[in-house]
Amino acid sequence: MAGIDSSTPVPTEIKLHQASRLMELSFADGTNFRLPYEFLRVYSPSADVRGHGPGQETLQVGKREVTIAELEPVGHYAVRPKFSDGHDTGIYSWDYLYDLGERQDELWQQYLARLAAAGASRDPDPNAPAPSPAHACGHH
Repeated sequence: MAGIDSSTPVPTEIKLHQASRLMELSFADGTNFRLPYEFLRVYSPSADVRGHGPGQETLQVGKREVTIAELEPVGHYAVRPKFSDGHDTGIYSWDYLYDLGERQDELWQQYLARLAAAGASRDPDPNAPAPSPAHACGHH
């Protein structure tokens, strides 16, 4: 079964490389992507990141060192990563992961431009409190 769009190839393998902080995806059409954890985190499809409509996105800052602690399957169409900063509400469909892979360079440049415009950094704030434990109650 494909993702939400039946024309999207299905991943045949997903590997997490903790040392390099990369998710390696191999798709049934022979396409392979290596997506950095930071990239996946800042482009999470969750409402926390994307908001509930255009213009409601929340710029993700300080995510350079984020890791994926666990990867949970969601049906036969997606995965839900549990990130080291406590974020675990993004459900990444095969369609979305494939799109991120195809548009990685463009999306990364957009992210860096938004960070620069906000005067923000990819590096964690050393004075920030530790992330609170992850929860899935649906509240912000």
